[in-house]
Amino acid sequence: MRVKEIMKKVVVMDSSSTVKDAVQTIVKQGIGSVVVLDKSKKLVGIVTERDILKHYSNSGLPSVAISKIMSKSVKTIDSGEDIDDAALIMCSNKIKRLPVVSKGRLVGIITATDLIAAADEIDNPFFF
Repeated sequence: MRVKEIMKKVVVMDSSSTVKDAVQTIVKQGIGSVVVLDKSKKLVGIVTERDILKHYSNSGLPSVAISKIMSKSVKTIDSGEDIDDAALIMCSNKIKRLPVVSKGRLVGIITATDLIAAADEIDNPFFF
C-alpha cells in the first residue's frame, strides 16, 4: 500500500502565525499538529501539541511566532512510497507525524494512527 492511499489533508500555517493561532487551529480542526510554510510555500517546520506544551511550560507567551517553537528538521516521505517505508522513518526518528510530498510539494500528512489503521498492510513484523 502506498502512502498516498492513507495520507490525510494537511493543515498549514504561515511561519509568522502566532502560538495562539496554532492552538486555535489545532483545537478547531481536532488535529495534533500544523505544518509550517514560509512565504514561498516551502515546508520549513512542524508545530505539534508537544511543542506548544513545552512553550507554555516555559512561561511562553501566546503572541510568539510559531517559527520560534517549531521543529525545523522535518522528515518527509514521497506520496508514492510504501507505507512500510513510512513506518520505518517514523519508528527510527521517534516521530508520530510525517508530512507527505510529491515532486517537492507538500500534499498531505500521515500519522501513527493512520499506520495503525493500515496495520494489515505493513509487512515489517518489528512494528508490532
